[in-house]
Amino acid sequence: MNPLLSMDDVSLSFKAKRVLCHLSFEVERGECFGFLGPSGAGKTTTIKLLTRQLVKDSGRIMLFGRAIEHATNSDYERIGILSDTSALYERMTIEENLRFYAKVRGVTGNNIPTLLERMNLADDRKTLVKNCSKGMRQRSALMAALVHGPELLFLDEPTSGLDPAARAEVHKMLHELNDHGTTVFLTTHDMAEAEDLCHRVGILNEGALVACDAPDALRLRFARNEVLMRLASGRIVRATKDAAGAPAVAEALASGTCLSIHSVEPDLEEVFLELTGREF
Repeated sequence: MNPLLSMDDVSLSFKAKRVLCHLSFEVERGECFGFLGPSGAGKTTTIKLLTRQLVKDSGRIMLFGRAIEHATNSDYERIGILSDTSALYERMTIEENLRFYAKVRGVTGNNIPTLLERMNLADDRKTLVKNCSKGMRQRSALMAALVHGPELLFLDEPTSGLDPAARAEVHKMLHELNDHGTTVFLTTHDMAEAEDLCHRVGILNEGALVACDAPDALRLRFARNEVLMRLASGRIVRATKDAAGAPAVAEALASGTCLSIHSVEPDLEEVFLELTGREF
């Protein structure tokens, strides 16, 4: 099966500054793909290339099975975008914005009441956007991206500014959308969010892809050669995961005092720092 979208050896420069360097990856239909990287690594630039807000210098970009240069208006009607430039009209209410975007997208907007309920904004639907908090604006912009039921959803920091309850509700909605076949391309600085939502993640550093795999596979790749055993006495015994450590493991198990044993893998945040050497 052909991927829903792909980049093959794509590069882009702004004057003398190289922003993306020979970038290659694929996103399969129905996948939630996380695109991670430090600030300034090129994540938002990549989304702008995939949505034709920018034009590459070289390489090939495919979208819905065709070169992006030949993508049609109907192709883009199948896409929803939440980005740092997502526009809401300040002097319109939340609901008026959603009705407007539904009309622009050529849909009835029958799902608007459900979206408002899911985002806990039903009681605020008549609030002018200019009077909304940052979290309300973010949830409203997400609803605007979803109002036409897109097949492919680009999300650039979708939970930025949200409190934990709203963040959990967004995650639940994205899981449901993904379970029903929506393909999600997600950028985030939240490594726990990426682990929760994404089937695979690509890690970008200084415009180049330095890793691309399932979160668990990346964690295992950077796992330490060590197991930890907690004994009934409270003592922690460390042993290597090889023949040299086998006697210590066997002794702990034979004694009947081993309460737990587990290998030592980093979380995705540790993997990210190992690969990039940088904070988010």
